[in-house]
Amino acid sequence: MFRPIVSSVLRSSASKNVIKSSSKISLIVNGTSSMMINNNNILSIQKRGIKTLDFGGVKEEVIERSDYPKDKYQAIFAKDTLAMLGYGTQGRGQALNLRDNGLNVIIGLRKDNKPNSSWEKAKSDGWVEGKNLFPIDEALKRGTVIMNLLSDAGQSMTWDQVKPHLTKGKTLYLAHGFAIAFADQTKVSPPKDIDVILCAPKGSGTTVRSLFLSGRGINGSVAVYQDFSGKARERAFALGIAVGCGYLYETTLKKEAVSDLTGERGVLMGMIEGAFRAQYKVLRDHGHSPSEAFNETVEEATQSLYPLIGANGMDWMFANCSTTAQRGALDWAPRFEKALAPVFEKLYSEVENGNEARRTLDLNSRSDYKEMLRKELDEIKNSEMWRAGQVVRQLRPENNKW
Repeated sequence: MFRPIVSSVLRSSASKNVIKSSSKISLIVNGTSSMMINNNNILSIQKRGIKTLDFGGVKEEVIERSDYPKDKYQAIFAKDTLAMLGYGTQGRGQALNLRDNGLNVIIGLRKDNKPNSSWEKAKSDGWVEGKNLFPIDEALKRGTVIMNLLSDAGQSMTWDQVKPHLTKGKTLYLAHGFAIAFADQTKVSPPKDIDVILCAPKGSGTTVRSLFLSGRGINGSVAVYQDFSGKARERAFALGIAVGCGYLYETTLKKEAVSDLTGERGVLMGMIEGAFRAQYKVLRDHGHSPSEAFNETVEEATQSLYPLIGANGMDWMFANCSTTAQRGALDWAPRFEKALAPVFEKLYSEVENGNEARRTLDLNSRSDYKEMLRKELDEIKNSEMWRAGQVVRQLRPENNKW
């Protein structure tokens, strides 16, 4: 078991507006460079106005929420109608945040009165048919900023319906670069006389919404693919803040798509499930009980260590655990890096060359895909590891009020 020596967040304190760091980091604040040096030095910084940060020796510009306050982005989009296509977790989260931020938003969906349809879900969230909830074609006619948040396969399949409505001077907004980055497969090719921008929040739409409601903001990336108006960059950053991002960094549509697909298949989800399975199986094969195997594989990681790593960094985690855990983890980390590096290189290559995009489109477009997916997810849900997890989660203190 990994035993952290302390569990408080050492590196930052929002209430005191300070940063405490165990490594060098250079900040340029309003054009002035300041330096935090070595262990235990504390540097007071301005909460607003940081434009350039030194990320491990590489300077990058970061746009903060304070750069685009509500009155500024409301003025930028005062004459616009934002037409949101799609009401999955990302479309719903962004649309509700935009509405709460006072922008003119309408929703475009396939009309479906079934109880669990996106149409009915939108109505339950207060969108009114004929006022700000419309069939897709009507929303496309009314919108000046077309926010296409349909699935990647959905964007490809509906492109012939969407493209005629992208008339001169309009803006196409995306939350993922997939459709254009792999246009040879999706056939998504925007007209030249419109702006094409992207804002990709780095989290699920559920998180985008929940952080917004708590007064916080998720980080996100922004890209400009076409700047017909000459104002696309400003509008992209403004819209990124308006949908709920707290700070934004700039990229390209292709880089966003490739890094996103790599991350999802790698350390964000695919590799995590694979690593969990492998360690759990080894422990079970050597006689450990399901509860012990799950706790040492999943529960301690997700409930104790990952939050501390997220708050403080991996160096802090190594420095704040038992000496036994510290030595073993430091010795084994390079072995895992060596074993995994070729897998990640293969993954990146498959994403960059379009093979992963092709596979995604082919499978997601199949008429039996939902049934195939259901079987895959049921297999995971019904595995011993995740059935053990259901019991372990019930034992968490928050689920047992004494």
